[in-house]
Amino acid sequence: MAIELSYVIMTPYTVMKSRTGGVISRLLSRTDLEFIGARILPFSDELADRYAKSLLDTVSKRDPQVAQLLSDYVRENFSPVDGKSERTMVFLFRGEDACRKLSAVVGNLSPLASRKYVAGATIRDTFADYVVDKSGAVKYFEPAVLTPPNMEEALPKLQMFSEYMKTLPNVVKSFVGVNSNDERTLVIIKPDNWRHPSSKPGGIIDMLSRTGLRIVGAKLYQMSVAEALEFYGPVKDALRRKLAPMIGGKAKTLLEKEFNIKLKEGIDAKLTELVGFDFADDQFAQIVEFMSGRRPESCPNFELNDKGRVKCLVMIYEGENAISKIRDVLGPTDPTKAPGGTVRCDYGYNVMVNTAHASDSKENAAREMNIVKIEKNDMADIISAYLNDRKK
Repeated sequence: MAIELSYVIMTPYTVMKSRTGGVISRLLSRTDLEFIGARILPFSDELADRYAKSLLDTVSKRDPQVAQLLSDYVRENFSPVDGKSERTMVFLFRGEDACRKLSAVVGNLSPLASRKYVAGATIRDTFADYVVDKSGAVKYFEPAVLTPPNMEEALPKLQMFSEYMKTLPNVVKSFVGVNSNDERTLVIIKPDNWRHPSSKPGGIIDMLSRTGLRIVGAKLYQMSVAEALEFYGPVKDALRRKLAPMIGGKAKTLLEKEFNIKLKEGIDAKLTELVGFDFADDQFAQIVEFMSGRRPESCPNFELNDKGRVKCLVMIYEGENAISKIRDVLGPTDPTKAPGGTVRCDYGYNVMVNTAHASDSKENAAREMNIVKIEKNDMADIISAYLNDRKK
C-alpha cells in the first residue's frame, strides 16, 4: 500500500478552548502513523475562502449537506476578526492508508453526535457538536477538527496549505505587549515522549493548558548536536561546579575505605580534577545525546549541524507571566522532588529524562528561540517534496 501524507486541522474554537492536548493524544496513540509536522496556521480571508471552496467542491461528492456546513463554517470561523487572524493548529502525518486511519480517529459528522448513540470513541464524539432541531434545521455546528477521508480530497488542500505556509511566520502575532506582564516562553516536549505512539505529549500539553496561556507557535524539531551544545552550554559549567567536587569527595571516601588508609587533606581537590570534571563532562554529553541522538565526541565536525536523530515538539506560549506559570506547572528539574500534579512528577523519570523543558527567563527564552530557529518550520517543504514525488 502506498505511503500517504495527510493532515488534521484543529479549528480556532478547539485551539481557543485549549483542547489541543486531548486531540493530539488520540491522534498519536490510536494510529501507527508517523507524526512529522506541527504548526499554528493563521488563516487570511483569502486562505479561508479558498479552503471553504475546496471543501464545498470535494465534500459535496459524498455529502452535500455536510459540505455546505463545513464551507460556511470555515468562512465564518477561520477568517480574521477585526483584522486579527484566528489561530488554527495543523498536524501532519505520514504512513500507509493515512487518510482513512486519521478519519477513523477523528470520526464522522452527524446529528447523532449529541445523542445517546455516541460513547466518546472519536475526537468528534468528544469535542464536536452538530445539533439540529425537530425539523432537522441545524441549530449549532462545531466540527472540532478537519481531516480529508482520502487522497483525492487531501491533495488540493495540501498544495494550498503549502503555498501559504511558505509566506507566513511560524509564530503568529497575538496579544503580547497589551499588558505589562505579557511574555513569551519556549517549551520543549523532549524526545523521551516520542519513542513510541503514546498519549504522553497530549497529556503534557493538557496540563500546560491549565495556565490559560495561548500557544502562538509550534513545530516538530530534530535538534542538531551543535544546537544541543549551544542550547545546554550554560549547563556544562553548572555541572562542573556542582558535580565535580561531589565526585572528588566520593572518590576520596571510596579509596580510603578500599585501601584502609587516611588520605592527605586536599587530595579531594586533586580527585575532583582527575575524576570529577570527567564525570560532569560525561553527564553533559549525555544531555546532548538525549536531545540530539548523538554524543558530541562521536560526531564529526562536518556533521555537527546535521538534523538530529530524535525529535521533540517545540511550542511558544504567550500571556501574562508566561514564564513563571509554565515552570510552576512543569515542576522542578528533578522529578523525584516535583510535587504531585506537575508535569515532571507525572511524566518524568529522573533529572536527565524529565520530559519537558521551559525557559527560565525572558533572556533565555529569546536565546533558546533563536537556537531552535523558531521562526522556521519545514512543514511546507515536507508537503512540497511529497507532492513532487507523486508527480514522478
